[in-house]
Amino acid sequence: MMTEMESLKGRLKVTWMAGDYGHFAKYLEPGALEFLERLPVQAGTRMLDVACGAGQIAIPAARAGAQVTGVDIATNSIEQARARAQAEGLDVRFDEGDAEMLSYEDASFDLVVSLIGAMFAPRPERVAAELVRVCRPGGRIVMANWTPEGFVGQMFKIIGKHVPPPPLMPSPLLWGNEATVRERLHDGVAELQLTKRQYPFYYPFPPNEVVEHFRTYYGPMNRAFAALDDAGQAALHRDLEQLWTEHNRATDSTTRYDSEYLEVIAVRE
Repeated sequence: MMTEMESLKGRLKVTWMAGDYGHFAKYLEPGALEFLERLPVQAGTRMLDVACGAGQIAIPAARAGAQVTGVDIATNSIEQARARAQAEGLDVRFDEGDAEMLSYEDASFDLVVSLIGAMFAPRPERVAAELVRVCRPGGRIVMANWTPEGFVGQMFKIIGKHVPPPPLMPSPLLWGNEATVRERLHDGVAELQLTKRQYPFYYPFPPNEVVEHFRTYYGPMNRAFAALDDAGQAALHRDLEQLWTEHNRATDSTTRYDSEYLEVIAVRE
């Protein structure tokens, strides 16, 4: 019989394959490129992008000359990433896989990166061990994780109020807690630098349409709405629209806000 964890992983895969992450991520590209520029990635760097989505940092890293491998649990995101790489004539390897069980040899990469991705795997201690394992000694492990206090953290709290999260799974937002990250990335790490930063969001439409955008294209939001009846959907939509409206810095019919994340830079022992 399928174990509870296997069942949970199956549901998580369905969640991340819902919507259209490739389209959703287009609006996240400016923040993704800011993150990538701070690394920086040099030509010839062996880079692994864990939970790579549709390739939003893997593709530009490959353009810069890195030897990039991307891995993600969502089959459709991997297919989108491969199509993007092929269209640009880039030699990037994209694998369907699990951040908790990476199919790569020890010390295979100079740089192991996860931009708002590996934080959503259900067993964080396994994720941490795998990120360290596949990184070479002296190499870097770099993550960006939403904080509990930031805008996206608040958004997930609203979703959780309407649709309770799986009981087996610790909050992904704990990856945005400094003390927790120090505990998880202790073994095998020589240096650890943690910095809180802001991720920019911009949508050329008003907050009520931003909610619909997330509902249509972002897997977790898509599945949350699908789990509710009409009254529940209306209530969730109302709460989310209020959140976006209160944090909107735009003064026209567009939506601008920032969300805090924790930038994690670890040096492999």
